[in-house]
Amino acid sequence: MKISRLDSSDDNFDADLKRLLAWDSATDDAVFATVNEILRDVKVKGDEALLEYSRRFDQLEVASVADLEMSAQRLQQAFESIDVAEREALSQAAARIRSYAEHQKLESFEYTEDDGTLLGQQISALDRVGLYVPGGKAAYPSSVLMNAIPAVVAGVGELIMVVPTPRGVVNEMVLAAAHIAGVDRVFCIGGAQAVAALAYGTQTIPAVDKIVGPGNIYVATAKRMVFGTVGIDMIAGPSEILVICDGATDPDWIAMDLFSQAEHDEDAQAILLSPDSDFLDRVAASSARLIAEMPRRQIIERSLGDRGALIKVRDLDDAIALANYIAPEHLELSVENAHQVARSIRHAGAIFLGRYTAEALGDYCAGPNHVLPTSRTARFSSPLGVYDFQKRSSLIGCSASGASELGKIASTLARGEGLVAHARSAENRIR
Repeated sequence: MKISRLDSSDDNFDADLKRLLAWDSATDDAVFATVNEILRDVKVKGDEALLEYSRRFDQLEVASVADLEMSAQRLQQAFESIDVAEREALSQAAARIRSYAEHQKLESFEYTEDDGTLLGQQISALDRVGLYVPGGKAAYPSSVLMNAIPAVVAGVGELIMVVPTPRGVVNEMVLAAAHIAGVDRVFCIGGAQAVAALAYGTQTIPAVDKIVGPGNIYVATAKRMVFGTVGIDMIAGPSEILVICDGATDPDWIAMDLFSQAEHDEDAQAILLSPDSDFLDRVAASSARLIAEMPRRQIIERSLGDRGALIKVRDLDDAIALANYIAPEHLELSVENAHQVARSIRHAGAIFLGRYTAEALGDYCAGPNHVLPTSRTARFSSPLGVYDFQKRSSLIGCSASGASELGKIASTLARGEGLVAHARSAENRIR
């Protein structure tokens, strides 16, 4: 099985690494034009446009958009109909995600200065959030839990989920996850038209304040284009895993950890860093042997062949420096004293500590969110969390003496900027 071998001590390594990491997220003109037309139609025609696109793209013939809504009873029915083991797994994962999210809630605060001036921060939840969930072949109940539960914990007033059901094909686990997570309304609508409905509102679907959740290139493009009208979580690129291993972990484990991300799609990226070249050979051998067992073998081979790499580094410090440059979505520290090593990591979406912590646990049930920054954006952004569904309002309440003293400062600065009305407004309160 083909996978690139690089060495950080080679003269051309920096250029080779940049080529390896490069990923073009640009939307082509045809996709942009299609999405733009869909957004415009839904904004102008509302439900009528949604029905037309549901007929065209999903082969769904219904009389009204209301017919595309799933009732709370239908969600509960889905939960009760799935296999007992699946029901228990969803419930346990939801409980862990909820417990972790409870620790993330931002708190309001106030303090009063000596002159009686009150300053503080008031936290409030968003009124309404839209959750996009892929449907059809790509059905991810874990995505429902990860996106919905933090919103519910934050106190969002209403959570509306949209999910495509092409030709009426419904994934019962997705609906069961919506039931467990506390989603308020579910509409069987997908694609850019669903994003448009959430952003602008229609006669049946109310407009939301923020849209979260993954989707295909049309969904991602639509989210990018409605940003500003509504908030969005992020524009996600292909899934990534970076593993740092000292050579003491079972090479079969590491090979499968690399496979776990490569199987997402051909653009996914899996990279291993190790100072032990013999260990890299053993992982390569494990990969060549284990690939035969993989149902998604062709996708894994294409992903690893195009964007994967086994990289020989000088030492652990070299690996840490590279990890901070790559800023991966998922970082496995399969080394001794992983918790101590993690203190040197500045840029990563999620850090998995030690030899026993497979990244897949974070995808489903560990507790922290699996919605993570990709394509090196972990340098400046963070995992999805409760805080993404909360807002901060500043509190400023001046006493008479406080207004007088602050007014003098504000007056000087305002006049320095040539804003006389600002200065006069502040000066009115000076005693």
